[in-house]
Order: sequence, then C-alpha cells, then structure tokens
Amino acid sequence: MGVERVQTIASLSNNLGTIPPEFIRSEHEQPGKTTFHGPVPELPVIDLANPDQDQIIREIVEASSEWGIFQVISHGIPEEVVKEFQRVGKHFFELPQEEKEKIAKQPGMKEGYGTKLQREPEGKKTWVDFLYHNVWPPHILNYNIWPQSPPEYRKANDEYCKYLVPLVDLLFEYLSTGLGLEKNVLKEALGGENMRMLLKINYYPPCPFPDLALGVAPHTDMCTFTLLVPNDVPGLQILKDDHWVDAKYIPNSIIVHIGDQLEVIVNFQQKHLTYP
Repeated sequence: MGVERVQTIASLSNNLGTIPPEFIRSEHEQPGKTTFHGPVPELPVIDLANPDQDQIIREIVEASSEWGIFQVISHGIPEEVVKEFQRVGKHFFELPQEEKEKIAKQPGMKEGYGTKLQREPEGKKTWVDFLYHNVWPPHILNYNIWPQSPPEYRKANDEYCKYLVPLVDLLFEYLSTGLGLEKNVLKEALGGENMRMLLKINYYPPCPFPDLALGVAPHTDMCTFTLLVPNDVPGLQILKDDHWVDAKYIPNSIIVHIGDQLEVIVNFQQKHLTYP
C-alpha cells in the first residue's frame, strides 16, 4: 500500500473545500489565533560586504545570542544560481506522482522523497511533503536518490554548492572569532572538510484553510545551523519575546538559523559569546 502524500490530499481538499481533521491544529497552534499582529522588531540583517569585519562579527554574535536567527545579504551566491536551484526543486514536485515515488525514502534511510508519517502527540499531522539528501562532501553523495527530472537538477545543486560551501566556511570563521577562538576551531570541531551538508526542500501544497494547519510544527533545528532560501510565499514564523511573529525577509537574502548542535557547543543560552 502506497504512502498517502500531502500533495494528493491537498488536491482533493481544495476540490472539497475542507481538510482532514488530523491536519487541523489545536487552537493553541492554529496560525490564525497564535500569530502576533502588533509591532515587532525586524529580523536582523547582516551585510557580509561590510568592509568592517569586526562589525560583522559583532552583529552575528548579537543576532545569534538574542534571536538565534538572522539574514545575510551580499552573501556571494548569485541570484540566478538561487533561482535555478529553486526552479529545479519546484519542477520535481510538479512531476507525476509515480515519478516522484521512484526516489521515495525507504525504511531506515534518511534520504529521499517523503512525507512525515508519524502523528504528533495530539494526533496531528503537518501539511508538507519533502525531498532530503546530502549535498556535501562529494564523496558521500548518492545520486541514485537524486531526482533524474528535470535533467538540470544535479547541475543546479552542484552550482549552488559551489557558492554555499564558502559561505558556510565564512560563517563558521565569524562565529569562531566571535567566541574568541581561532577562526577554524568550530568547523574542525564539527567535522572539518568531512562535515556533512544536507538539503531539505519542503513543499507546502496550497491549503484551503491555512489559518488552521501548519506546514511545520514548532521546533528547533537539530543541526549546526540551517541556511534557509526563502521564496516569494511568506509563511516562516519565529518565536520572539513569547510571540509567534512573521519573519519579514529581504529578497535574495539567506536566512541563517542557529541549530541545537551549535547552541550546545558554544552555549549561547549562557551568553558566553563575547567579542570586543
């Protein structure tokens, strides 16, 4: 028996004008009720082209400590590379279902096309399908579970990673320096040149009642940090000062979300980040 994908459920739900009850969140999680609409501070913006490197480091330290998330501009990834990267990902989810199922995530595997099957403690599900696979380092890549269509998928990912890896290295250097360490310490502690980078494309099908459902449940990221490439459809929220607020981001920025591993290593919560 095949797995029922959210994309298929969404198609039926939009025709019927309803959604299955397991996708309707409890009132304390419904975006229509929990989203704060009052004045909120803007998501920190850090310009990596700033010639004052010390100021960049201070801003990253401050944003990491106070927000745990920030956006970077002048990050070095060309706009056309990002757009092509987004295009091939979107194309995959527009393929016929049988094509997507060819790289479905298998039991015991982390990589592949999938849908979160487990219900949450309250019996709820999230409105999302996903594609998940390694993108770095090259020697661990399994192209058999990468989409074969569109044919440009691999090239677009390789081109994106050509710019992604230097950006990740730069962020690690700034974070290490902000901690008063040598610039290579954090990256080496997390695997050095063998550190794994993974891609996850979340696909949120149109929902007839977006105020009742969630694409992703409230969470922290278990990784070191996440680089989020936003698209033109808003939806990202962050918990700031006990309020769920919409994250407003600058077009062509990259959002950096500090993950659990990095928080544990540097102990952000104890505010051990200091930089003169």
